[in-house]
Amino acid sequence: MADKPDYVPGLAGVPAARSSVCLIDGQVGKLQYRGYPIEQLAESCSYEEVVYLLLFGELPTKAQLESFDAELKEERGLKFRIVDVLKNLPERGHPMDALTAAVACMGMFYPGDHVEDLEFRRLCAIRLVAKLPTVVAAWHRIRRGDNPIEPRTDLGHAANFLYMLEGHEPDELEAKVMDVALILHAEHSMNASTFTARVTGSTLSDPYAAVASAIGSLAGPLHGGANERVLEMLRTIEDSTSEAVRRWAEDKLARKEKIMGFGHRVYKVKDPRANILQKLATQLFEKRGRTPIYDIAVELEKQMGELVGHKGIAPNVDFYSGIVYEKMGIPVDLFTPVFAIARVGGWLAHLLEQLQDNRIFRPTQIWIGEADRTVPPLADRG
Repeated sequence: MADKPDYVPGLAGVPAARSSVCLIDGQVGKLQYRGYPIEQLAESCSYEEVVYLLLFGELPTKAQLESFDAELKEERGLKFRIVDVLKNLPERGHPMDALTAAVACMGMFYPGDHVEDLEFRRLCAIRLVAKLPTVVAAWHRIRRGDNPIEPRTDLGHAANFLYMLEGHEPDELEAKVMDVALILHAEHSMNASTFTARVTGSTLSDPYAAVASAIGSLAGPLHGGANERVLEMLRTIEDSTSEAVRRWAEDKLARKEKIMGFGHRVYKVKDPRANILQKLATQLFEKRGRTPIYDIAVELEKQMGELVGHKGIAPNVDFYSGIVYEKMGIPVDLFTPVFAIARVGGWLAHLLEQLQDNRIFRPTQIWIGEADRTVPPLADRG
């Protein structure tokens, strides 16, 4: 009998695709989109430029960016029936469920041949990138009894999202912080939600179904939402002094309890995205005032560095992102939807790549049950 293949729980480390979208080297903290270091993209590009890069493989020229930006702005609005769908959802429902529902029904409003028609495929990608922020902001307002705020075409992608939440135009720093946060979360190789998008796309379901399934995957507590749990954790530390924070960390480590926001399945050094976001967080808190939770976070990073830094356990992007979002007035339960607003660019890049040379995913399994059993009569079943 042939040897059984090795079982790898969670397919950890098992290649599932050939891709040129994202390069990660966790040993040295390298993250690149299409070969461009994340540090350079965050410093020099807008989210719109980065999405163009992810979708089409190269950074846009000035003319290409202007055209792409105009298309995104043109597609920001929602059909009133999609708004009606949101209005009929339970107001206490989670925003991720509302986002999944809205995206899933978009395919009914924008039908077409995404498999053979490359232009329609491109339009699907533009619509999804453009509309996700509008859906999230609209649901946030609808659930509390307010009318959605119409998107503005004179604001960038990040600034417009912040504006649609409360009707206040963000200042330059807030818009920049949001823009960079979207860039940092736009793509991260073959994670659970990206794999989900590729699997769904491999069946030739339309891009709206693929993105809706990816959103459902992201909603799980083991994937999206980690920054929410970082905030919850930090609020349990009542004293920000070095001694108190160190005692708290030592107690957690002694109990072998997970300290949220530290460590990563891929990175063995500090997450490069965390370095970038931390610098922006410092600027934001210097301008708008420090808070106890931010001081505790800074102290906890210091103490964890001394305690477990030598083991390669360092802050990941979730450690500071929730603190930043909260400071900007974004409700905690919108943190994961904001993640989706950013990551849709990466999902679509992988979906388009999957469709270029598609083969439906059909992994095998390792049988562990009994075989060749005989069905007993009902009366004899004990």
